[in-house]
Amino acid sequence: MDSHTDVKHLLKAGATLTDAALERLLPAPDTLPHSIHRAMRHSTFAGGKRLRPILALEAARMVSGGTLTPALETAAAELGAALEMIHTYSLIHDDLPALDNDDLRRGQPTCHVVFGEATAILAGDALQTLAFQTIANLHAPAATVVSILREVSAAVATGVGSVGDLHTSLPPGMIGGQVMDIESEGVKPTAELVEAIHRAKTGALITVSVVAGGLLGLGDQPSTTHDTIARLRTFGQKAGLAFQIVDDVLDMTQDSAQLGKTAGKDTATDKATWPAVFGIPQSIHDAEELIADAFAALARFAETAAPLKALANFLTERKN
Repeated sequence: MDSHTDVKHLLKAGATLTDAALERLLPAPDTLPHSIHRAMRHSTFAGGKRLRPILALEAARMVSGGTLTPALETAAAELGAALEMIHTYSLIHDDLPALDNDDLRRGQPTCHVVFGEATAILAGDALQTLAFQTIANLHAPAATVVSILREVSAAVATGVGSVGDLHTSLPPGMIGGQVMDIESEGVKPTAELVEAIHRAKTGALITVSVVAGGLLGLGDQPSTTHDTIARLRTFGQKAGLAFQIVDDVLDMTQDSAQLGKTAGKDTATDKATWPAVFGIPQSIHDAEELIADAFAALARFAETAAPLKALANFLTERKN
């Protein structure tokens, strides 16, 4: 079985687990009020690779020695579903006229096009709220749940609050990155600005998917937690930045049908992107180097890290 077949299997199996969890957790379309629940489901089930949930699932599996008990697999699937809810909420809001003003996402009309702006805003709000409720209800040790909540909330936020021993000067999370992205439009991009935006807007949620999955898989094994989580954090940061660099390249080299979203938006809106600073060939090279660094962080896990490494390779080899 070659690496591409392995990745296809990982993606299919992980997406199946995630979608089943989302189906359990999201309100049914006939649940009142109908409009918001249908809007939530429209965007959540519009497609997507479920990369963040699968990263969480495979991180949990890796730190557990390569296998998960049925109970832990169910918890990992529900954690992944929560991360996908957060990701979907961010896409709904990103597509709004006040932000990216896009009418196509995952090959489908965006939420506000179908349901109107007000319902789309509230659907995003509801998905984020349900995500944290889902994490709070995970069947895991209480200390683990609290740690995951701390990590995820920081990854979504703007750089305030505390995580563990870090009480000040947290790096901006996803929302902070979105703000930087908006404020950088029309400004000549620098390497420092682009990296800061990418690490926050996209990289923070990818990183926390890996870290949260690791925390769940470790459970109450404090003697191994610190080094393992540090390695997972490095892996997530490197792979997350590589993912966004490739996304920037694809926006410039693929058409809308291939991407499943409007191509060329970054160039048209003068977004701060990696290719705008470094060019396409250097961007591809940088992504490959970042994946190599991500692999190095997982060296001590040997063969149990193979699924996470395969996913990291997929991030840089994808075409949409």
